[in-house]
Order: sequence, then structure tokens, then C-alpha cells
Amino acid sequence: MSQSFNYRHLYYFWVVAKEGGVARAAERLDMAVQTISAQVRSLEKDLGVALLRSEGRNLVLTDAGVAALHEADHIFALGEQLPLRVREATSGQAVRLNLGISDGIAKLAVHRLLTPVLDEPHLRLLCHDGEFQPLLAELALHKLDAVLADRSAPPNAALRTTSQLLGTSAIGWYAPPLWARAASQNFPHSLAVVPVILPTAHAALRARIDHWLERERIRPRLAGEFEDSALLSTFAAAGMGVMPAPLLLGEHLQRTYGLEPVGTTADVHEHFHLIYSARKVIHPLVTRLAEAGAAGLLGDAATD
Repeated sequence: MSQSFNYRHLYYFWVVAKEGGVARAAERLDMAVQTISAQVRSLEKDLGVALLRSEGRNLVLTDAGVAALHEADHIFALGEQLPLRVREATSGQAVRLNLGISDGIAKLAVHRLLTPVLDEPHLRLLCHDGEFQPLLAELALHKLDAVLADRSAPPNAALRTTSQLLGTSAIGWYAPPLWARAASQNFPHSLAVVPVILPTAHAALRARIDHWLERERIRPRLAGEFEDSALLSTFAAAGMGVMPAPLLLGEHLQRTYGLEPVGTTADVHEHFHLIYSARKVIHPLVTRLAEAGAAGLLGDAATD
């Protein structure tokens, strides 16, 4: 491994960049301003480039400084995890899998998508629900091992991610008993008569549903929109309206929420993607999930 620079010097630079100046960094680190400045200059000398430049009374990052800060973010994010990982390894604790779950994905499908790894002995699964872009940022900082989402990662050389399609599922429509009979009659045009509740535009599925409704010339009687898929199911069960959901969830929706199937939209599908960093070392359980998706194992299950 190259030792062309001192990691302590990198840390001082990182604090200066985060704090927005040498004086604030010195205060945070309880060190002399002159000492911090000298350490940053030593790093610049080792790297052969200027990382900071004066702009009026302020210090700003050069292009090289921006690149150095990006890599330092990765390094120190990993460093924060090191004590925990070492303690887990020495105590024989669980295999830790840290996943981000995009708010657009059908949450009830997550357990099924993770089936290939759930039998791992001593698995410790950590799931973090959040918006798609912030989760990708957490992935880039190596705070997550992978992200489950309803779309692939956008092309971005800085993120350096890989997206693997785990499976797809056609969309069915489900109604509470109050609306089931009316929704079943003359489906799908009944969706213009009975109340309908839909996912918001946070979900990639919403655009596909809107396109399908437009193509079928159906103007739905929209009663509500929900970002969270579980909340969507809860309000449907309470009688608010008819909802779309992946067919793979049909049995669960009937058993748990008392919803009844009223029709199928065979040409509209929910997509399930696994997104992970394209670094050399990939979490072995992420690799197992990706291989299951590539082999079509989850895709076959998703269309049961």
C-alpha cells in the first residue's frame, strides 16, 4: 500500500474542509492554528497539489481539494465503523448486513427479496428506510452495504455503483369489501367510478400506472396518495379506496388486510433492484443476492 502521505495530515485537512476554515478546525481539535496549517501544507507537499486557496478572507477548496475531500469522506466513514466491526469479529457476533430500503419500493416485498440470505447463521440485518438519493449518498460513503429500490441507480461516475435487477411483478388491483363488487364490474374502467388510492411520484411505479391509465383513457376517481406502501395498504383496508400492488403481495394483502383482488394490469410491472458499490470488496451476502437476481431465482418467485 502506498504511504506517500500521512493519514493524520489528511484528517486535519478533512476537519478544515468540514469546518470551513483553519481557525474553526483548530478550535474543534483543540490545537494551535499554526500546527493545523503546517499539517495541511505537509499534505499538499506530499500530494504535489494545492488543496486550499484563499478567496478574500476565506479558504476554499481547489478542484484537487474537492477530490481529496470526497476520498477522505470514504476513508473516515470506514474508520468510524472499524471499532464496531472489530468487536463483532472478536466476540463471534452476527454477520452484519446494512441495507437501505428506498421509500418507493413495496415494503411488504422486502422480506421475500431477502430470502436468499435470511438463512445465514447469526445474521444481523439492519434496514434503513429513506429517500432514494440520500440512500445512494450513504452507499457512496460506505455507510450501507447495498440499497433495495424500485429503480436502478442513475449513471454517475462519482457514485461507482452497480444495479442488479432482482425481479419484477405484474400489478394487481385490490379493494376493501365495501368497493370490491363495484370495482370488479367492467374493470379497469370501474376505476373511474370507485375511489382509487395510489403511490405518490416517489415511487417509480406511479409513472407506469399514470401512463397505463392515460392509454386506457381512464380518469381515476383519486381519493388519496401515499409515499409509504404500508400506509397505502392500511388506508385501503379502512375502506378509503382501491389500490394497486405487486401480484406477489396478493395473498398477504388478502390475509392481513382483508383486501380482495378485482383485476390485473399485466403490462404494468413493479421492478426490484439491488444497488451496491462497485468497489473491489463486496459484502458476501450482497454478492449472494445479486447472483440470485442474475440467475432469475427471485424473478421467478416474484411472478408466482
